[in-house]
Amino acid sequence: MPEFTAVSVTDAGSISLLTQYFSDRASTFPAAGGYRTTFPTPEQFVPPRGQFLLVSAEPGSRTFVGCGGIRRIDDGPDGAVRYEAKHLWLQPQVRGQGWGKLLLAELEARAREFGATELVLDTNASLEAAGALYQRSGYEDVPPYNDNPNATNWYRKALV
Repeated sequence: MPEFTAVSVTDAGSISLLTQYFSDRASTFPAAGGYRTTFPTPEQFVPPRGQFLLVSAEPGSRTFVGCGGIRRIDDGPDGAVRYEAKHLWLQPQVRGQGWGKLLLAELEARAREFGATELVLDTNASLEAAGALYQRSGYEDVPPYNDNPNATNWYRKALV
């Protein structure tokens, strides 16, 4: 079972995993013009405004194999207290074990603790496994809520 550790996005483990994530996306991105890399702004991932998690394969280990975060964004059009999931990524050797679902559920739980009533996220259609995970986890398609040039799909889930 994975373990989740809350850290700053400026932590060495965070920087290493985010660099791997961005490199992976840039090398496989299907759109002309390429992938636009944007490192997270640290203050957006400080509780209760947000949080960034690293995933380790063993309890107490400082060897991290994945990451993901949540951050507060503007309320939804219906007044929902909205948080956004960002940078969910697992190294290839731990994919397919259900850890993405566990990480997403952990981010949802932490967003609820901060008062979120909905969680939104965006992705690219080329990330088929990610899209399938979000749909299986109860996310529904919504119109774009941001102008992320890397995104082709936007999702939301009520956290009630």
